[in-house]
Amino acid sequence: MLGNLYPFWAAISANLIAQAIKPVFRYYRTGKWESRLLWDSGGFPSSHTSTVSALSLAVGFQERFSSTLFAVVLIFSLIVLYDAANVRYYAGRNIQLTQQLVKDIQTLSTIKLDDPIYLMKIKEVLGHQWFEVIGGVVLGLTVAGLMLFVR
Repeated sequence: MLGNLYPFWAAISANLIAQAIKPVFRYYRTGKWESRLLWDSGGFPSSHTSTVSALSLAVGFQERFSSTLFAVVLIFSLIVLYDAANVRYYAGRNIQLTQQLVKDIQTLSTIKLDDPIYLMKIKEVLGHQWFEVIGGVVLGLTVAGLMLFVR
């Protein structure tokens, strides 16, 4: 049914499922419904990691785990996992720190930071904590594994 496009559909499906369940998990944890999570990055599970995990497993099944293509996709996936949990996560933390410093300077001194750059609304959550990444991996592997039977 899915044919040669099985890796593509597994990756897309894992991404869409991860995005769809983010608001559900947030609601379960906080009691607050946030529909914006349907398209935002960050949160549980990581849609980036679910996508590349599904892609890797599907390519491994279709092209064999000993293929060069699988090796390339796996390295790409590991880079995405590392980036989601480290680079992007700490970039978000740096944004939070910078915004707090600007607030503190304005509160504790007579310096008025009125340049428009200080007033910009910047997204604070860019990356993921490791449990969010692992949740994305589990979801991606599950989706690709289940879709193996549909192809």
